[in-house]
Amino acid sequence: MTQDELKQAVAEAALAHVPEGEIIGVGTGSTANFFIDGLGRMRDRIKGAVASSEGSATRLAALGIPLFDLNEIESLSVYVDGADEIDAQLCMIKGGGAALTREKIVAAVAQRFVCICDASKKVPVLGRFPLPVEVIPMARMQVARALVALGGRPVWREGVVTDNGNVILDVHGLSITDPVGLELQINQIVGVVTNGLFAARPADVLLLGTANGVQTLKRD
Repeated sequence: MTQDELKQAVAEAALAHVPEGEIIGVGTGSTANFFIDGLGRMRDRIKGAVASSEGSATRLAALGIPLFDLNEIESLSVYVDGADEIDAQLCMIKGGGAALTREKIVAAVAQRFVCICDASKKVPVLGRFPLPVEVIPMARMQVARALVALGGRPVWREGVVTDNGNVILDVHGLSITDPVGLELQINQIVGVVTNGLFAARPADVLLLGTANGVQTLKRD
C-alpha cells in the first residue's frame, strides 16, 4: 500500500470512533484531511466540529459541516488528529504543519484523543523528526539560544507564520527519552508559546496503518 492509502485506511477506521450527535475535535494535516473527507459523508449524524487550524476549518466548511468556537464548548468527546512521530507510550511530536498550539488546545479539551498515522511515524525514541516550537517573533533568537543550551539545533522555519501570528523553530538533534519533562522544560522558556511534544497529554488510542491493516493500540 502507498502512504496515502495507509492514511486513508486509518482515517476511515477513525470514523468508528465518532459519536453521533456531538461536536468533534478535528486536527490538521494530510492524514486529518482524509478524516475530514470521511466526516463529510456523515455530516448529518454529527452536530459539528471544532477545527485546530484555519486550513481544516475551510475544508470542514466546504463539506457543509458546522463549525464551533472552542470557547462555546466545555468538553469534546473526541479529538482526531495525526502525528509526525509517536512512541510506544503514545507520546507524540506534532507541528509539521505549524498548527501545534491550536492542536494542543483542542486536545486538552477532549475526553479522548485518537491519533491516526501510518506505520512510518511510530518510533522507539522521539526526536528523529525535528521538534517544532512556536515562538513569539521578537523572542526568536533568545529562545534559539536556550534551545541550544538544551542540546538542540534550532532552525527557523523561514517564511512560515502560524495562524496565531508567530514563528516556528524546528529543533534538530534531540533524542527525547523524557518527553513529559522536556515538554514542560521548553514551555518554560520565555517567549515560547508551546512546543510540539504531546506528552503531558498523549493520545489515548493510536490507529496505525500497516501493510497488514489498521492496528489499534491503547495507552496503558
